[in-house]
Amino acid sequence: MADQRNGSGQPSNGKASAAANSYSIDLDKFTTRLKSLYSHWNDNKDDMWGTSDVLAIATPPPSDDLRYLKSSALNIWLLGYEFPETIMVFMKKQIHFLCSQKKVSLLEVVKKSAKDAVGVDVVMHVKAKNNDGSGLMDAIFRAIHAQSKVDGLDTPLVGYIARETPEGKLLELWAEKLKNANFQLSDITGGLSDLFAVKDKDEIMCVKKAAYLSAHVVKKVVVPKLENVIDEEKKVSHSSLMDETEKAILEPTRAGVKLKAENIDICYPPIFQSGGEFDLRPSAASNDEMLYYDSASVIICAIGSRYNSYCSNIARTFLIDANHLQSKAYEVLLKAQEAAISALKPGNKVSAAYQAAISVVEADAPELVANLTKSAGTGIGLEFRESGLTINAKNDRVVKVGMIFNVSIGFQNLQTQTKNPKNQNFSLLLADTVVVTEERTELVTLASSKAIKDVAYSFNEEEEEEEKPKAKTAKTETNGTEALLSKTTLRSDVNEISKEELRRQHQAELARQKNEETARRLAGGGPGAGDKNAAVKASTELTAYKNVNDLPPPRDLMIQIDQKNEAVLLPIYGSMVPFHVATIRTVSSQQDTNRTCYIRIIFNVPGTPFNTQDANSLKFPGAIYLKEVSFRSKDPRHISEVVQHIKTLRRHVMARESERAERATLVTQEKLQLAGNRFKPIRLTDLWIRPVFGGRGRKIPGTLEAHVNGFRFSTTRQDERVDIMFANVKHAFFQPAENEMITLLHFHLHNHIMVGNKKTKDVQFYVEVMDVVQTLGGGKRSAYDPDEIEEEQRERDRKNKINTDFQSFVTRVNDLWGQPQFSGLDLEFDQPLRELGFHGVPFKSSAYIIPSSTCLVELIETPFLVVTLSEIEIVNLERVGLGQKNFDMTIVFKDFKRDVLRIDSIPSTSLDGIKEWLDTTDIKYYESRLNLNWRQILKTITDDPQSFIDEGGWEFLNLEATDSESENSEDSDKGYEPSDVEPESDTEEEDSDSASLVESEEDEEEDSEPDSEEEKGKTWEELEREASNADREFGDESDSEEERKRRKAKAFGKSRAGPSSSVPKRAKLR
Repeated sequence: MADQRNGSGQPSNGKASAAANSYSIDLDKFTTRLKSLYSHWNDNKDDMWGTSDVLAIATPPPSDDLRYLKSSALNIWLLGYEFPETIMVFMKKQIHFLCSQKKVSLLEVVKKSAKDAVGVDVVMHVKAKNNDGSGLMDAIFRAIHAQSKVDGLDTPLVGYIARETPEGKLLELWAEKLKNANFQLSDITGGLSDLFAVKDKDEIMCVKKAAYLSAHVVKKVVVPKLENVIDEEKKVSHSSLMDETEKAILEPTRAGVKLKAENIDICYPPIFQSGGEFDLRPSAASNDEMLYYDSASVIICAIGSRYNSYCSNIARTFLIDANHLQSKAYEVLLKAQEAAISALKPGNKVSAAYQAAISVVEADAPELVANLTKSAGTGIGLEFRESGLTINAKNDRVVKVGMIFNVSIGFQNLQTQTKNPKNQNFSLLLADTVVVTEERTELVTLASSKAIKDVAYSFNEEEEEEEKPKAKTAKTETNGTEALLSKTTLRSDVNEISKEELRRQHQAELARQKNEETARRLAGGGPGAGDKNAAVKASTELTAYKNVNDLPPPRDLMIQIDQKNEAVLLPIYGSMVPFHVATIRTVSSQQDTNRTCYIRIIFNVPGTPFNTQDANSLKFPGAIYLKEVSFRSKDPRHISEVVQHIKTLRRHVMARESERAERATLVTQEKLQLAGNRFKPIRLTDLWIRPVFGGRGRKIPGTLEAHVNGFRFSTTRQDERVDIMFANVKHAFFQPAENEMITLLHFHLHNHIMVGNKKTKDVQFYVEVMDVVQTLGGGKRSAYDPDEIEEEQRERDRKNKINTDFQSFVTRVNDLWGQPQFSGLDLEFDQPLRELGFHGVPFKSSAYIIPSSTCLVELIETPFLVVTLSEIEIVNLERVGLGQKNFDMTIVFKDFKRDVLRIDSIPSTSLDGIKEWLDTTDIKYYESRLNLNWRQILKTITDDPQSFIDEGGWEFLNLEATDSESENSEDSDKGYEPSDVEPESDTEEEDSDSASLVESEEDEEEDSEPDSEEEKGKTWEELEREASNADREFGDESDSEEERKRRKAKAFGKSRAGPSSSVPKRAKLR
């Protein structure tokens, strides 16, 4: 930090202490600004420069402290760098520099520019290492006296910066000799302040970049961090927040800002304040107290960053469960700041901005006027506080175009009626950086919102307090139940019942919480209630020829294929009419008995089935479209070639446009920053990737590398490369080979990326741990064969080595992700827990599905399955009943517009383990004996969420509650007894199948129930015909083809099995 703060090693911060060839002075900028300096000095010599004849500027040596000096500012403004331990003396005809040899070699280039710009000679005084510079100073003084005699002055008037205390031997000696010399001295601070007040376009751009960084650090780093701390009730100190924010400023990529880190610095250590202790001055510091975020608390955050030494500032106040006084005070403060910003217009006095702020406070909250800060900010630029542009009631300076202000205003020492000392006293602060332009005052820290809806947080703690007595009551009831157990009950039964009872109670509590959460989300128009914007594929407007002159010269009146312009030219009424190949839907040819060939071309016409609405049909609503055209030819060979060429060209264009459309929907990712010289990239070699790259040729393995902000996988082919940004990784998995043939790393992403020409959210890198071995000769080998034993040992060693290499890579990447800049991403490799796994069919084939700490995954078979547990609303276990070998799991997501996930054919032996896992992970599950029509259920919920909430939410799935209502009394030790339920009314029978919440299997089972020998004796053809009829009669048209096939197969199997396989039926759920 020391180097960055004083800039001794940073050219961007204006230091020239390195070798001269490392830096170069911008001579054009030097010329322009030297002219401005002399012009301002001559025009305002008496008013602002103290009638000085000579300007003497002495820059002190570097320091570890953050400080703002006008001498350093002049160095950077004029020369582009700060020159420590350098003395500059400006006279009418000469400029003298006293510095070391290295600095002189860099400054030599300005001699000609200075002569051309203002007609002065530049004189260099080289100070040797062991020389104190006294003789060189005397030479400068002699030059001043000589110039004074030429001007007819007896005692020259030398201007210097009176407020800067000399530091170091050189400057102390200079100050002493200057005072003892025969000179009159005057302060030139005012002149320098006014010189720096109006910025040129380069300076304004530097301030805008600095402000952009400051605002994004607040938006992307500070706000998410505070929300995470408060939401998870973490204990974190103000100083630790300060350190983390400072690192985010110095590494702009953490905030998603693409600025070079070497050009960045802080204006001051970030300030975090809470807990009743507030200091609104920029010199305030973050203490080591813990962040306080209880009800009615206030958190103040102030951040300042510099770009190329130009400053910016932003401050925000965050309200936690604000009371009326805090909300009102903040609204008034926000209005007052906006009034002050609006008053900073060219031609107005600076004091008008402060008066505008006071007027707002006096009108809206006169009792708060005494608590308003005495100023509303200052000018800002190379100095954090430009003293001549303080926004207070006394400053009569005129606002000019190009001035930049830090508008900082607040209320301090406000009191609330509470006994808690932590929130009894509070302050509010708002600060923004603004640029004065001709049209308006531009707010350059706009990226960070200060609207009260974005800074006020409300946490409802009353619900948590209400849950405590309920939990206590439930515990009492549990104890009561245990107390009533019979003494003859076995100890093992007591333990088993107790465990099941605890799970039942926990599920009941989860049901209550889930219904409340769903009700809040539906009432608030959350993901469950809002419409999910469907991705619309925008068709690009394809043009074959821009004008008639681009058409190829006609040859014969024959069909021509223009490969270059992707057009087909058809002879129509003696003219060649072009059609873009994308407008052709199909092309075919046929030959009749007379050996006459016909070619038939059908075009895409808007409004016909399977044709999307074309953009041209909207642009030209009255257009007439050609639907079909046929041509006759006596040359079958020519017809065949034309058809083949059209099909080939159309296939090529469609593939290209499809890939372009896929890429158009991708979210723009940040650019990968290679490790370079920062650190050696973490590397894992000889990996295969899924999905594989397209194209022909032998597939080759590649290397996965972890760089600064992402991974890169590449092979020896130039076009086979994939970049995965850390910020785009949603879940990362490491699955070593145990019962599988591969060890893998799997990344599930937030947004799609392209792997070759495939769009995917899942990218996997793997190694096969066992080689495919084919034994020559058909004989069996003995288990004690030495070659066999040695081969098995080699395979074990290979598997262990691969697992170890992967584990080492994962550990190192986890350490990289543990650095503070990645804390907001919450990344860590997750390892699936095999002991909790179960078999099931999530897609088309059976797979081994394994839970992890955050997901439910299947990473071996494709397509991959990755379900985030936090996105699950409920889980419904279907076809659960006595005698069933398998059951299904339906996962309902919090986004009700998202299709449910069905995992079929899970062995019933896994039921208890799945229930225990779901209960442990706080996921509410229900059981049903039938497969439900979830599309209709979710549509009903989203169409009328209030009815869903009023009728008990998800409790309609609770079999135990339904059974207890349907039976007057039932002993607790009896199992489930199926009973027939009569239809409630005729209207229920008349309801359409699509409106039923139960799939049509129930009706199919009713058809399969009669126990007759004729049923058993039906042929396969008859059974298949009946199944098809049943599908047509009862099938839901909205279901997919896979669903219909699956139901057909189930109905077919149940018809053959007869009544013994039928499950107990329940009334239809409505």
